[in-house]
This record gives sequence, structure tokens and C-alpha cells, in this order.
Amino acid sequence: MQKIRKNDDVIVITGRDKGKRGTVLRVVDEDHVLVENVNMVKKHQKPNPQKGEAGGIVEKPMPLQISNVALYNPQKGSGDRVGFKILEDGRKVRVFKSNGEVVDV
Repeated sequence: MQKIRKNDDVIVITGRDKGKRGTVLRVVDEDHVLVENVNMVKKHQKPNPQKGEAGGIVEKPMPLQISNVALYNPQKGSGDRVGFKILEDGRKVRVFKSNGEVVDV
């Protein structure tokens, strides 16, 4: 089970985009995540008529190290570390380390 998953609300804790919040669009591999509107770069792209893509300079998000983001805790108002807990019914869930609140519903 991964600590950060797709559609999680995360906050960047280090780097040039420190403090920005966004949603995880995709987990690239076990060490990298793609976060919405964070780590944006300008890319020169050739047109591709077969896919219907226009050429020019496009802005797209690039992957971030998973260690540079933290799961956003709405009660605390900042990023928080994540742990795991097994409930009475046998389910394994993610919990915030600071207050023990369950992340997964």
C-alpha cells in the first residue's frame, strides 16, 4: 500500500514550488508523482496531425520526487506524515501521524 495515491490532496514541502497545493494526477513510479499545476515547465512541441495536436510552446507539469510532497491534513492546515493502521474489520487504512485521523473513507 502506498502512502500517496492518485487524487490525493498534497502540499509541496521543498523546492521552488514550496507551499503550493495540488491534486496528484498520476503516480509515475514508486519515487515520483505528477501534481496538478506544480513544477510546470514550458516544452517546445512539434505538431502531430495524426493525434490532432498543434505545435508550439506548451506548459505541462513534470514529476516531483515523492519525498518532496506531503499529504495535506485539512484539520491541521498543513502537510502531515502518513502511517498505516489495521481496523477491527481487518481493513488496512492510512492515518495521519499527528492526530491519528483516518485518511481513507
